[in-house]
Amino acid sequence: MNKVEIIGTGSYVPSKIVDNNELSHTVDTSDEWIISRTGIKQRRISEGEDTSDMATKAAINAIKSAKIEVSDIELIILATATPDNFIPSTSCIVQKNIKAVNATCFDISAACSGLIYGIDAAAQFIRTGRFNTALVIGAETLSKIIDWKDRNTCILFGDGASAVVLRKGEEEGILSIKTGSDGSKGRALICPAVPVNNFLSGNEMYLNKSTVSMDGKEIFKFAVKVLVKLVQELADESNCDLEEIKYIIPHQANYRIIECAAKKLGINSNKFYTNLDLYGNTSAASIGIALDEVYKKSLVKRGDKILIIGFGGGLTYGGIMIEVL
Repeated sequence: MNKVEIIGTGSYVPSKIVDNNELSHTVDTSDEWIISRTGIKQRRISEGEDTSDMATKAAINAIKSAKIEVSDIELIILATATPDNFIPSTSCIVQKNIKAVNATCFDISAACSGLIYGIDAAAQFIRTGRFNTALVIGAETLSKIIDWKDRNTCILFGDGASAVVLRKGEEEGILSIKTGSDGSKGRALICPAVPVNNFLSGNEMYLNKSTVSMDGKEIFKFAVKVLVKLVQELADESNCDLEEIKYIIPHQANYRIIECAAKKLGINSNKFYTNLDLYGNTSAASIGIALDEVYKKSLVKRGDKILIIGFGGGLTYGGIMIEVL
């Protein structure tokens, strides 16, 4: 089996910053209320850029970071819950934009675990020799599926994109991967699509409300449970003590989730790298945005271990232990 290296990261967020005070003019909330419950101070909101636009910019940044030619890319996997269209896939739009003419492209839907699922899939293609170089993207324009009058959800989310370049290598950069799903709790986080209302269905035609709704308490319990489980299992599988992990980069959902998980694990919450105060929950993009920051700020060096963990709609979860090369 081939070894897999992470050779580049990239990210992009819209320039428009919407802080909590500005949001309080739109919905009944306040800066103090939002920070105390989530840790979020602001988020980036698209002023017209769609998911493929942001994904393209993150991809270009990752390709520059990897120091490869676009023609080297043989696979593009794009994780999103907010595609530009049902057809074509957002990954194919990105392919067109960056002129990655040699790439096979497809989208996946795993919500906030999307980047983890995408890296897992790409790594398997590389390990088996099907492809040598893959671009994995997590991108979301969540602002287009948010009910901006629902303070329980609109305060949480932001827009953005991130990307990772994987390549067959001489050294192993991905030490272990675990993923899982619990579809029985799927309705705890849902955004409806187009209903079946064709001429045979017997359903009345109606305007569908494609906005996010969430059972916050159920998601909180699920997130803490799988975050603790994944940290413990991936550390064991990688023969790595928790003290050896430089950073745990979780999906950036809610700081209270991270505090609770850290307490259960018996570790300092400072080991968790967070930036949700600046970007909010960007779903499939969040882990990659944080990972890109860690690399760009030179917070890690060769030999350091990073644990990235996602959890979200589906319900889905997953984690990857990375060794910096």
